[in-house]
Amino acid sequence: MTDERQTTLAEMCVAKGMRMTEQRRIIATVIEEASDDHPDVEELYRRSVAIDPGISISTVYRTVKLFEDAGMIERHDFRDGRSRYETVPDEHHDHLIDLRSGRVIEFRSEEIEALQEFMAKKLGYKLVDHRLELYGVPLSSSKGEKGDG
Repeated sequence: MTDERQTTLAEMCVAKGMRMTEQRRIIATVIEEASDDHPDVEELYRRSVAIDPGISISTVYRTVKLFEDAGMIERHDFRDGRSRYETVPDEHHDHLIDLRSGRVIEFRSEEIEALQEFMAKKLGYKLVDHRLELYGVPLSSSKGEKGDG
């Protein structure tokens, strides 16, 4: 019987021989629970101090750097001047960033994946890694619509 439960960041830290303090455990949990919004360090700090007011911003910065260096979380720069983070996904996905709200939408497209492989091969390369970020604004919202009296 196989265990299909995903390994937590705290478990990964222990497996890598890292010392797991209670503050690191809280920060790891906050990162894992933020799977839908890719928070920056300031937001991770706000969420962490809501759980433990003794956590400092420098502790969050150091912990995020430690997790990133260990390959457990990924840093993204979505052109908003902030580094944003997510756990390393089990399956590759791409991102669409709403330039108005800053919302990050994860998606996967087999057609896009195949096209990227095709283009790399056509240009004489074997694709070993990639990152696709799309930037856009909603089609249905513009100034002057509902609510602008």
